[in-house]
Amino acid sequence: MSEATDACGASLPEAQPLVLVAGVLQSTPAGGRALLSRLNHDILADIVGPQLVAFEVRPSHLSGWRAIKAMFSGCIDGLNDKVIAHAIQTIRETRANKVFVDGSNLGRVVQAIKRECPRVEVSTFFHNCEARFFLGSFRQTKTIRSLGVLIANWLAERRTVRFSNNLICLNERDSAQLHALYGRAATHISAMALQDRLPAVLPEDSGLEPEPYALFVGGTFYANQGGIAWFAEHVAPRIPIKTRVVGAGFERMKQELEQHGNVEVIGSVENVAPWYLGARFVVAPIFDGSGMKTKVAEALMFGKMIVGTPEAFSGYEDVAIRAGLVCSTASDFVDAIERVSRGPVLEFDPELRAIYEQKYSFAAARSRLAQILDMTG
Repeated sequence: MSEATDACGASLPEAQPLVLVAGVLQSTPAGGRALLSRLNHDILADIVGPQLVAFEVRPSHLSGWRAIKAMFSGCIDGLNDKVIAHAIQTIRETRANKVFVDGSNLGRVVQAIKRECPRVEVSTFFHNCEARFFLGSFRQTKTIRSLGVLIANWLAERRTVRFSNNLICLNERDSAQLHALYGRAATHISAMALQDRLPAVLPEDSGLEPEPYALFVGGTFYANQGGIAWFAEHVAPRIPIKTRVVGAGFERMKQELEQHGNVEVIGSVENVAPWYLGARFVVAPIFDGSGMKTKVAEALMFGKMIVGTPEAFSGYEDVAIRAGLVCSTASDFVDAIERVSRGPVLEFDPELRAIYEQKYSFAAARSRLAQILDMTG
């Protein structure tokens, strides 16, 4: 009997590892993308155990024409010929037949893997339709740099779509955008998920605060900044409850957001749990973007309802009616928040928590990825 070989022609060990290619995997991630990347790593580690080999692509520090040349050759977010060669070497040395790429921005390495080791199965996880995401960013700040970032990500993502075996999107909208841009839809859908950060035992003082507040949580990417600025100007002064803004970087917008009244900028915090647990509800006034919004799954994790736009509930459409209230205009937000503020509010709603556990938890995402990778055993 002939000896089994891997996709690059080397003999196989008894158990084959899985190589994860990702950006830097933060031990204490901050921001939706970093949280999801860490979750993907932890899920894969749970599925294959010590057979998981993580290959991290670290940011480069190029500037000027070197950065421009690298971008348009597909070498973005730390990729270069040396890093790509090292990734191929890792696949060969570990004799892996499956590679999981965390992010469609890494299209140059996807292309190289398929050319060097064509029998390797490459599954790429799309945090967004990156071209659509950076188009929104370009519309917000029309600069040469933002245009270059948009084009570079479009070129990288095009490679990813062409050369990946499996395309994993968060929702059907991103899948449709891939098809419109590149002629190929997602092969699989796996919704947003988050590691559980609800305390095992809720603190005695975790109930609703005497002074009620609505909570906005997020990072300072363009859609969050524009959304909360709009809300602070057009909604917050008209509602009977203060809005608190939590998220790293929002300190820089403190004067802008608080000038209309009834808004308090908290900014960066070490732990978002107390802020969620003390809030009456969560607001998500997001009007642009791609992927799925972390703050919605996070609110469900903490048993809180969400008052948000259709964009905020993109990917959550099947639970939106149970999870909160969908608003399109300032008057919609004012009316919805007035109704919520007048009625009884649960400190912790177990039905909302159950939605998280069923659809957006570690266990739910693990089940989906195990099936996609055909590693359900």
